[in-house]
Amino acid sequence: MIALALPRLLDLPAASRRSASVVERNVASLRPLYWVLLLSGFVEPLLYLLSIGVGVGALVGDLTLRGGAVVSYAAFVAPAMLASSAMTGALAETTFNFFGKMKYLKLYDGMIATPVRPFEIALGELAWAMVRGTAYSAAFLVVMVAMGLTTAGRAAVALPAAVLVGFTFGALGMAVATLMRSWQDFDLMGSAQFTLFLFSGTFVPAEAYPTVLRWLVEVTPLYRSVHLIRGVALGEGGWSWLPDVLYLLVATGLGLGVAGRRMQRLLYR
Repeated sequence: MIALALPRLLDLPAASRRSASVVERNVASLRPLYWVLLLSGFVEPLLYLLSIGVGVGALVGDLTLRGGAVVSYAAFVAPAMLASSAMTGALAETTFNFFGKMKYLKLYDGMIATPVRPFEIALGELAWAMVRGTAYSAAFLVVMVAMGLTTAGRAAVALPAAVLVGFTFGALGMAVATLMRSWQDFDLMGSAQFTLFLFSGTFVPAEAYPTVLRWLVEVTPLYRSVHLIRGVALGEGGWSWLPDVLYLLVATGLGLGVAGRRMQRLLYR
């Protein structure tokens, strides 16, 4: 899939201009209510941070990380909330909204009558999803710095890490959306998303799980995202981030490859 996706990614600058036109269309169609929906995606992880990270954290106390560093429970939970916020923002755009545009509004049927190709539509929608995901991430990092859960310098590095997380889940979400048959299928996706949220080292270290469950947890995309952002935000070793970054890049390429091919099959049939 990556081999199929990379030639299109490198087909610049015409492809990038056509993908940008998809983003421009989304900007032009904004409604005032949309910004209220954007706010809801930021408030939810913030409430989790305040209720569990700070509230429950007062009972839990400090945690000792694998590398030996001792951090407060709120500082442990906050990077996970940032990763889940990036995931939520990206998935909201590339699953529910994307499915509606493709299946019911037939928006992309009109786009392919122009020089815009299905893979370029996917790239444009992913870029638009990242506007939402980046807004969530930046706002949440400001809160983390204000609460003393990370430093401004680490937050500056954590932002591109969160953007990468958003790209990954945006690409995977778009691939999943092309496989959806009806709105009822989103119930399954919501259950899967919530399971990832609970069992990705979000609230407890992965080492706390039984061995087999720990292995399953550590291969999920949200765990790799949490591990990456937690390492950046808490200043842990940089080399330990490399497997996470490679994992997320491969997942992004796979998601885009599947989404591009599936869109071509659905739109040109």
